[in-house]
Amino acid sequence: MVHRNGPLSRAELTRRSGLNRSTVGALVSALTERNLVRETEPAVDGRVGRPSPIVQANAGVAVIAVNPDIDALTVGVVGLGGHVHARVRRETQGVPSLEDAVGLTRQIVAGLQPTLAGLDRVLGAGIALPGLVTAVTGRVLVAPHLGWRDVGLTGPFADALGLPVVAANDASLGSLAESIFGAALGVDDAVYLNGSASGIGGGIVTGGAQLVGSRGYGGELGHTLVSPGGRACHCGRAGCLDAEVRLERLLGAAGLDGGGIEALERVLSDGPPEAVRAEADRQLELLAVALTNVVNIFDPELIVLGGFLGPLVDFRGDRLATTVNAGSLAGRVIVRRAALGPELLLVGAAELAFQPLLASPA
Repeated sequence: MVHRNGPLSRAELTRRSGLNRSTVGALVSALTERNLVRETEPAVDGRVGRPSPIVQANAGVAVIAVNPDIDALTVGVVGLGGHVHARVRRETQGVPSLEDAVGLTRQIVAGLQPTLAGLDRVLGAGIALPGLVTAVTGRVLVAPHLGWRDVGLTGPFADALGLPVVAANDASLGSLAESIFGAALGVDDAVYLNGSASGIGGGIVTGGAQLVGSRGYGGELGHTLVSPGGRACHCGRAGCLDAEVRLERLLGAAGLDGGGIEALERVLSDGPPEAVRAEADRQLELLAVALTNVVNIFDPELIVLGGFLGPLVDFRGDRLATTVNAGSLAGRVIVRRAALGPELLLVGAAELAFQPLLASPA
């Protein structure tokens, strides 16, 4: 509760859990002894009676989060409560191999030693990968844009870092992070799409639970068909959302070769030229086709768009939402930009790595 909801009083923990005060007190004491939570005295508010102590997760208990992509590798240190202690993004010369990504991660983590030394404990590492990862074995089925196929992922990283490592699809972890800490907080039925240099992935939360599929591959919304006979997709088909809605095409329309999401943000917010507006409108039209299908299949209350899709929401979000609601059967879905920004996938990867601790703190 305090990890996901922030500092709470003992009285509020008692109310939310349905346990009695003495049980909550014993649990808080046990977690305090393990240095997983800390208690502070609340501010005096003038009310009668002794105020209830405030319990908060210890952000000094942390994990390492890693997000490899085709143009860069990002490493973060994330503490309990979703607190990001550090974030380092290193651009790569070309698409990194698995060995390159492992080696660069090791280098970045070595440079983060001053931050790590100030923590109470580092539990492990989580990887947010733009590809299909088998949850049980930690193997990559395919990360097409990276060119990684049928290789062990978690083992090499564990050997390099000396920590237990878990991994999952980046967009699925983004949806998890947004549902816990971000734009989908408190929403039981939401769909999340993330756009990165690698392409578009998705995640689905239905009935308050994340849809993962039988092998952990659920949510590959980037392979929704939006333009039959369109551009060739790496999956072997043509006209997938992942092939038609691309960051590099938006940047190319602005005469830019790289610069990432930050560059797109600047272009779209500063009176973009006609070529950029035309490409953005084309991509938004195709994105609306995919989102209309998503609404008809999953009936979400909310659609959250992250990565380079976020600036498109700011650019023409109202029109996108209107088109999707007009084309779907039920309508009335909200389209919103992701709230966690560049830290999104790191927070999602960290949440995955925190799961064993949250399930069994002892």
